[in-house]
Amino acid sequence: MPSVCHEIVGDIEDLILSQDITPKERYSNKSSVTVRAKRRENGKLREKPPDLEEYCTPASVIPGTQTIYLKTWGCAHNNSDSEYMAGLLSAYGYKLTENKYEADLWLLNSCTVKNPAEDHFRNEIELGRKNGKAVVVAGCVPQGAPKTNFLHGLSVVGVQQIDRVVEVVEETLKGHTVRLFGQKKEGGKKKGGASLLLPKVRKNPLIEIIPINTGCLNQCTYCKTKHARGDLGSYPPEEIVSRAQQSFEEGVRELWLTSEDTGTYGRDIGSSLPDLLWKLVEVIPDGCMMRVGMTNPPYILEHLEEMAKILVHPRVYSFLHVPVQSGSDAVLGDMKREYNREDFEKVVDFLHERVPGVTIATDIICGFPTETDEDFKETMSLCKHYKFPSLFINQFYPRPGTPAARMPRLPAQEVKKRTKELSEFFQSYQPYNHKIGEIQKVLITEVSHDGKHYVGHNKFYEQVLVPKDPELLGKMVFVKIISASKHSMSGDRPAADGNLAPKPVAPYNQAVVVDNTVYLSGVLGLDPKTNKLVDGGTVEEAKQAFLNMKYILAEANSSYGNVVKTTVLLSDIGDFAGVNDIYKQYFKEPYPARTAYQVGKLPLGAKIEIEVIAKYLIDIRLFKLVLLFIVTTV
Repeated sequence: MPSVCHEIVGDIEDLILSQDITPKERYSNKSSVTVRAKRRENGKLREKPPDLEEYCTPASVIPGTQTIYLKTWGCAHNNSDSEYMAGLLSAYGYKLTENKYEADLWLLNSCTVKNPAEDHFRNEIELGRKNGKAVVVAGCVPQGAPKTNFLHGLSVVGVQQIDRVVEVVEETLKGHTVRLFGQKKEGGKKKGGASLLLPKVRKNPLIEIIPINTGCLNQCTYCKTKHARGDLGSYPPEEIVSRAQQSFEEGVRELWLTSEDTGTYGRDIGSSLPDLLWKLVEVIPDGCMMRVGMTNPPYILEHLEEMAKILVHPRVYSFLHVPVQSGSDAVLGDMKREYNREDFEKVVDFLHERVPGVTIATDIICGFPTETDEDFKETMSLCKHYKFPSLFINQFYPRPGTPAARMPRLPAQEVKKRTKELSEFFQSYQPYNHKIGEIQKVLITEVSHDGKHYVGHNKFYEQVLVPKDPELLGKMVFVKIISASKHSMSGDRPAADGNLAPKPVAPYNQAVVVDNTVYLSGVLGLDPKTNKLVDGGTVEEAKQAFLNMKYILAEANSSYGNVVKTTVLLSDIGDFAGVNDIYKQYFKEPYPARTAYQVGKLPLGAKIEIEVIAKYLIDIRLFKLVLLFIVTTV
């Protein structure tokens, strides 16, 4: 395999990449650099606070030789920005560390959505200063409120300037202050941000987070993020697709699309979210999945038909995060959310009908300043109606500079009471208990917080914990659900379960699609160990046939949509003993009686047709999935 420098480089200047800044750009940035000078009061040097350690430049000031600690708060977009900044710093030679106290510089990427996140950010800045660390801040807090007192004297990387993080770090380590806030524009129009093709250090090497646009079209009265991310700026679809292809080539298995509102994508560049998603679907390899990020109701309404078709695609999670924030039209109006309850219900109902099993996640703000008791009851009724499996409940936090911060606030105790009531309701139901015993196809991509399990997700992006077997990580596997909790399920490999046979050797997955009918064939009663028929066409043979069928149905579920009805039809040639008991064992319902069952062998050549009515939503029509088992000699 050739090295990265297999071609002869004629001159050192030839090593400059197209993405690197030019010398002219570097020197033009000096206006953003403030030299840190020692101040005097009454002719004497000003004393530093007793608890603040004086920052000293590292022993080596050669750029790229120091150690950096990077911490991130907030959304997937912020995490993607941090991965790009880590990639740029690492490519330049800087060492990244998880140990903050061994680092020369702390790079802190902030979130401005809630007060607690900003408080943690401020506390981390103070801790860094107390320990004599150079500190660089990034993210939505400094971008949205650059004159905040606790940011005084700190270097800042603006949300659209992450590609210049190396410059900022370099100058800060010299003892200078750099503050870069500008927007990237092309032809006078705002761009999505820094190039998506920059180097990256992923927090999880199996997951690629791609920001498809920045900013939004709303003016929500409680939201501070708008102050930081600004108006809508979309990346060109070809750049997003190129990044996705590159990521899959690098071993990524799961693609996350993120932004402040994915539903608005493309409105500024003559494109749309469905147009982008169909392009991405074409480049997702088998065994990989894509998750579509948060979208607000107004901008997904016009795309419901196309979104339903996309969400049932085998390589797209049937999952959508649609924040409602309140069930009251009055409160939604005061929030300036630009939709009403009926609009939100239309989105949820349509997707539930067209995407069987779809997971809808949503958010609620409790205690908005104008929320009355009746308004809160409407929110409760909405949540009780849908029983969302994923519900993010937040108390209202007044964010400085927002219209809602100037509104008279509700008593703190009332806000806590409402939050508690909604939280208790959410904890009162179990969304996954009915799935115990199912065989599900799961993509394993993460390690659980306690480090004891691997974490995967099924087609509906429901979390499934599995044993920590190194062979599973990054793989798409079948698991049997053995238990469920409020937020996840636990699964085990079917092959390890004594009640289930190993995946059969028979070529059951050979499929032919004719007029929206999918035909799969397999051999009845084939022993997966010997590849021969089980003796005599007995109950054991029948049991093996149903086990084989169970795997096929699981495969059909993941590939062709959710199976909603199952019937088994025996041919007139013969029946086999015990079929009713076996059927009930694996399908949790009585076998639909068609003929009297006789004890005896199933003659060779007999045919069992398993007819499965499923929703295959390429064109939103019902179709029949027919599975044929033929008794043959080997």
